Amino acid sequence: MATKKAAPKKTTTSKAKPTSKKSNRSFGSKIIRFFCKLLLWFFGVSIFFVVLFKFVPVPFTPLMVIRGIENKIAGKENYFSHDWEPIENISMNLQKAVIASEDGTFLKHNGFDFKALQKAYKSNERGRRIRGGSTISQQTAKNVFLWQGKSYFRKGLEAYFTVMIELVWGKERIMEVYLNSIEMGDGVYGAEAAAQHWYRKSAKSLTPIQAAGIAAILPNPRKFKATGSSSYINKRKNKIVKVMRSVGKIDYE
Repeated sequence: MATKKAAPKKTTTSKAKPTSKKSNRSFGSKIIRFFCKLLLWFFGVSIFFVVLFKFVPVPFTPLMVIRGIENKIAGKENYFSHDWEPIENISMNLQKAVIASEDGTFLKHNGFDFKALQKAYKSNERGRRIRGGSTISQQTAKNVFLWQGKSYFRKGLEAYFTVMIELVWGKERIMEVYLNSIEMGDGVYGAEAAAQHWYRKSAKSLTPIQAAGIAAILPNPRKFKATGSSSYINKRKNKIVKVMRSVGKIDYE
């Protein structure tokens, strides 16, 4: 009896699914969505705080926190003095002094003094270091919202916040926040704390020479002293007082 031969089994080859391209695309789209959400959150949070600080005193700055951490690590005593005062309670002499020493075109520019930036850039190329590149608006943006540093990333954020506060706050509020937030001594922040620390008086009653004394130490307020000053600071004081006379009446409108 003849036996039937079994038919040979068909071998099927499974085609590889193009999953790698799809997975790469999905991963890339996830990254893009993540950064888009991150940007939206950043813009939302930054706009919220810029609007908030137009009306509410700035309670502390990143620099205050950083100084506290530095002192703790170094085992130093953490001295901290910061008293917020409205701009009406801050001497016009001090307002003129910081304009004279830090930003002569403060009332005219829109946040950036491009001539001063160009001058600082050319001087740095020649290996010399000068002050005057950053405006009061830029310094305020940095002090309130950012950290110290010279990276391009931080500079970009500084430019962003400078534009924001110029648009939302205006010159008077920028000056008010600046004079209440900047470092004016070792552990001393703001005009009122500085006036009490250096002269034992209120910020409202500062004389021109006293205001110039505070403005003169701003390049390095932890190194220099407004009273019992070095010859270098005394020269700066006299120069600032002379420039103050040319500032004239301050009109923030």
